[in-house]
Amino acid sequence: MEMLVETLSHLPSNRELIERLKTSKKVNYFLINIDNFSNINNAYGYESGDIVLSDVVKFLNMIKPQNSKIYRFTSDKFVLLDDRDLEEDELNKIAELILSFFSQTEIYINDEIYIKVSLSIGISVDEGLDNITQAEMAIKDLRSSKRNHYAIYNSSSLFIKKAKQNIYWIQKIKEAVDNEEIIAYYQPIIDNKSEKITKYECLARISDEDEIISPFVFLEAAKVTGNLPYVTRSIISQSFAKFSGTDYEFSINITGEDLVLDYLETVLMKNSLKYGIDPSRVVLEMLEDITTLEYSTMLKQLNSLRQKGFKVSIDDFGAESSNLSRLLEIEPDYLKIDGVFIKNILSDKKSQIIVEAIIMMCKNSKIEIIAEYVHSKEVFEKIKEFGIEFSQGYYFGEPSPNIK
Repeated sequence: MEMLVETLSHLPSNRELIERLKTSKKVNYFLINIDNFSNINNAYGYESGDIVLSDVVKFLNMIKPQNSKIYRFTSDKFVLLDDRDLEEDELNKIAELILSFFSQTEIYINDEIYIKVSLSIGISVDEGLDNITQAEMAIKDLRSSKRNHYAIYNSSSLFIKKAKQNIYWIQKIKEAVDNEEIIAYYQPIIDNKSEKITKYECLARISDEDEIISPFVFLEAAKVTGNLPYVTRSIISQSFAKFSGTDYEFSINITGEDLVLDYLETVLMKNSLKYGIDPSRVVLEMLEDITTLEYSTMLKQLNSLRQKGFKVSIDDFGAESSNLSRLLEIEPDYLKIDGVFIKNILSDKKSQIIVEAIIMMCKNSKIEIIAEYVHSKEVFEKIKEFGIEFSQGYYFGEPSPNIK
């Protein structure tokens, strides 16, 4: 075991790698990651893990290109640096050689245990420390679809573009919260019998360089940064102020994070008193996946809010694998059918069957239905034919900062 530790300790370290990158020009940077290395430690013990690491280093030094150098990056990651001016096909050949060698090589642990390791290799060709993050991104990119493979960092890949967008929106959502730049938009909901607006859904937007951004772009960043509750609080205060002089009912989207923090009742009651709005006019709209949260805690909060007069709606019903018994125990006042079924309801028989089944369940449970994504007169007529109580969609009006 001392020889194994010595093998690893004589390998140039992460610190030496960073110092070299700081002073280097363009290099070929191969980040070599042992897949699922923690499983080896868990299954066979840390001493066996050290044997694997030591043999990986030994084999990498055997097969690496001449004059290239191996560094230990972290416990299960190594870096191969090559200073030559290489074409893409030459980079591919180096990665393929490494992967091929390890796919055919067993590492001896003891007389009974032989292990084959699989590797993921991220390649970056750049100057300085940018190689570190770019190679990591390349590995994440390839692992989004496969393992035991390699990828060269490509700033144009969809995965990398999305990652960069997330980084941008993580910063943007922080700024929007700090500067109170969350904007409430409102989309009308129609009573299908009277064909008049009776409700509105309150939606979050952000202004970005004079462009209004929908939540589909920034909500994931808000979740990552822990800012979803701040978005909800902002929409609550703006919506109560907007509807204080009206008779409209309005719905506010709430998230699992809002329920986990258990602050909604305090904030909602404070705004109800401040703006003189009866809680019965306020609908708390939840995605159906919220039903996967700690059930007793969630139900306790919802029941307490109901006792105060607030209503509950389930959004995008049918989008996920629904726990019907739990949904019925929540006893929502409204249920929104997922828009994918409404959009195709004129031509898709399966959508019609699903909608009819949902309607039957809701009628028996005294739950009123809102059809989303109603985009044409023909769809609206079909929705009314089904006996659905309310409609929402661009046929009646897009989300707007104003109400009628």
